[in-house]
Amino acid sequence: MKWKIDLAIFTTCAILMSMSYTMLIPFLPMYLIQDLGVQKEDVDLWSGLIFAVTFLISGIMAPIWGALADRKSRKLMAIRAGFCLSIAYFLGGLVTGPWQLFGVRVFQGLAAGLWPALLAIISATVPARKLGFCLGVLQGAMTGGGVLGPLFGGLLAEGFGMRSTFFIAGTALFIITCTILFYIQEPKRTILPNAKPVKVWDFSLLKIPAVKRALICAGVVNFTILMQQPIMPLYVAQLQGSMDKIVLVSGIVFSICGVSGVLASPIWGILGQSWSFRNVLYVSLLGSGIFGIIQVIPNSLTAFTAWRFVGGLAFAGIFPAINAVLTLSTEANDRGRVFGLSYLAQQLGAVMGPVVGGAMAAWFSYKFILYVAGGLLLPMCWYLWMNRPKTGKLPAAAGHPLTRS
Repeated sequence: MKWKIDLAIFTTCAILMSMSYTMLIPFLPMYLIQDLGVQKEDVDLWSGLIFAVTFLISGIMAPIWGALADRKSRKLMAIRAGFCLSIAYFLGGLVTGPWQLFGVRVFQGLAAGLWPALLAIISATVPARKLGFCLGVLQGAMTGGGVLGPLFGGLLAEGFGMRSTFFIAGTALFIITCTILFYIQEPKRTILPNAKPVKVWDFSLLKIPAVKRALICAGVVNFTILMQQPIMPLYVAQLQGSMDKIVLVSGIVFSICGVSGVLASPIWGILGQSWSFRNVLYVSLLGSGIFGIIQVIPNSLTAFTAWRFVGGLAFAGIFPAINAVLTLSTEANDRGRVFGLSYLAQQLGAVMGPVVGGAMAAWFSYKFILYVAGGLLLPMCWYLWMNRPKTGKLPAAAGHPLTRS
């Protein structure tokens, strides 16, 4: 029963953490203009820099924090990340200029590592037969938090003021960190006799073919998500035929995949447990690529939104499957490092995606960019399928070493 309590705590942590990351999206430009004195003609540049720098630095730092988690304590790393992130949000509500906010976001990136630590702990505490379900629930929580974050951020900014929103996010992170501190017990790890000392900056796990393929997949998938973000409001306006309430409408359209993801992620996790996480990954990538292309064919906003919902049901299986493959592809003592590397791969995709999507918008139509975003998942699926292990399969138990192929 204890694993269920741990899962409930981690699920709440994941929701609040993801919400706090995204809740400033709706009002960041207005915060820069009204409170920090940025000129309107410079706000797009500042918004991009301030938003992207956290993803870049947190991605670089994730493998380091992951290695330290394996060497010292994953719970300790989760507590460190949680407290530092709460401080970063409190500071975000106190800044008086754009450079100060940029510095806070740099500090937030340096403090990151909570999500990889949570994955490492949960993968070591849940029963092997429940691994897929738990990873699916956690991924659904992260997705749900990302969807709810902008909504709650806008409502809180409207009701309490933009600065108060930072303080509320910081308080939420402080509470969940205290919960981890007092209620989560990290299982005692057994150090293998032939285990090598953990290095702070160690990429030796990339020598495992299954890990390397999963990390490439994670980066490419996140890249395709983020490359759509810069052009989504403009494409929605094109389908709608006007800019009326475009922020609200485009937010709903973009996040509809998250809604279907919350519903489907646990189901994919359960399916992977019985059918094979690799098979779930192949099917999810294939379905996401196909529906990613189909969604762009209609010229109706309603049809486009409906197909995005359907595509989200398929897409929801990707990251739980990747996390399960990484879990079952490594020794128990390497979980912090492997999830740190996964976070790095995803953040690199998150940084590159908007840049490439925005640049393509200058040369190609919005439809073409969305076709490309969906179409990239098809060769990714083909790559994984062609390089799949010819014999053997992932073991059923978390903590068992992989057939390393």
